[in-house]
Amino acid sequence: MTSEEKQVNPSTAETHWWPKIRENLQVLGIALILALVIRTFIAEPRYIPSNSMQPNLHIGDRLVVEKVSYKFRPPEAGEILVFDPPPALQKFGYSEDQAFIKRAIATEGQTVQIGSGQVYLDNRPLSEAYIAEPPAYEWGPKAVPPEQLFVLGDNRNNSNDSHVWGFLPIQNVIGRAAFRFWPLNRIGFL
Repeated sequence: MTSEEKQVNPSTAETHWWPKIRENLQVLGIALILALVIRTFIAEPRYIPSNSMQPNLHIGDRLVVEKVSYKFRPPEAGEILVFDPPPALQKFGYSEDQAFIKRAIATEGQTVQIGSGQVYLDNRPLSEAYIAEPPAYEWGPKAVPPEQLFVLGDNRNNSNDSHVWGFLPIQNVIGRAAFRFWPLNRIGFL
């Protein structure tokens, strides 16, 4: 009997493919668990749905939001934050899981005032090279309460932000917009 004529034992054939399938399932399971852990605790992708952060972020931009740094320190003024809408914003009809993105302008204890096309922080004009145009509204002066932030969109006159709905509780912050990965011609750190 030649080797071609040898019959394959069905139980032997079954044992040859099952270890490969089991190994692939294990790899897939580990990858799924790692993806969930990374997305939940470390970083997650987000996209920009509106023009409230123009000229810096455009509709359709894709970002990586990192979640680790705020476990060790509070958000700082100037950082671009992604957050869950506070109750005051939910009253406008937004769901509690609809993420927003704005720039932190003031932290607890600081006083904010907006007038004459200028944002004032503790009675000093804030230098803002990143905005689309000066704000065309008046707000404040108001002190930022403990455990809260004052956030504004870079497109000041076209943004649903703290000047409309009030202060943002720090507990609502999901993370910091750290890196733009799409579109490729504008890829980079924020």
